[in-house]
Amino acid sequence: MNVRPDFSKHGNKAETAPAFLSVWDMHSYYGESYIVQGINFNVHEGEILALLGRNGAGKTTTLRSIARMDSPQVNHGEIWLDHQPLHKMASYEAAAAGLGLVPEDRCIIPGLTVEENLQLAQIAPPIGWSLDRLYDLFPRLGERRKQEGVTLSGGEQQMLSIARALARDIKVLLLDEPYEGLAPVIVDEIEKTLRHVKEQGMTTILVEQNAVRALQLADRAIILDTGSIVFDGTAAEVLENESLRAEYLAI
Repeated sequence: MNVRPDFSKHGNKAETAPAFLSVWDMHSYYGESYIVQGINFNVHEGEILALLGRNGAGKTTTLRSIARMDSPQVNHGEIWLDHQPLHKMASYEAAAAGLGLVPEDRCIIPGLTVEENLQLAQIAPPIGWSLDRLYDLFPRLGERRKQEGVTLSGGEQQMLSIARALARDIKVLLLDEPYEGLAPVIVDEIEKTLRHVKEQGMTTILVEQNAVRALQLADRAIILDTGSIVFDGTAAEVLENESLRAEYLAI
């Protein structure tokens, strides 16, 4: 059996609890462009981590690197999830190991209903997230279960994309700009849902340009600047530090 090394003291802040997900000295490239430059951080089980920074800081690249997507290329470093070496896996293997990436473009499958999108993702038999449980979490999806997924509103498509990730009984939810282009009332609804998912023990990494909303939801925050971590601490610390927000988040 693979055993995750103890990286608990190698992040930007020493942490006392063992990490559930560990990223150690990760370097990522798009072709010749050096995007993520040797970052280290831990995420604890059941925690929501906000990954923040200005445009081009490396947030989405970090998320895609953890998910082992073909692009970007991770040329160095280790990524461990619950004793499993993700850095040795292809993307489909990392997904099977428990990663659920919700991309910014949502990737709803044309021609399939809401329910068919969920059924295609769902493991058989479902262990934790049955269709009934998902419809309880997202009542709108239950009401529209026979509607083609791509005809839903933007907010409903985001709900479907999150529900589809949960349907695979994942261990870590990776969210890339889940509030992008959505009305504030829909953001409120999705945020409420993510709080409920956290109460169920889900570990989440959230990339979001709406930094204040992300910080209000998150337990911890990491701020990236030109591919390096410049802050790793609690979300409350960022909300309370005006100079930090102004310098790295422009808020």
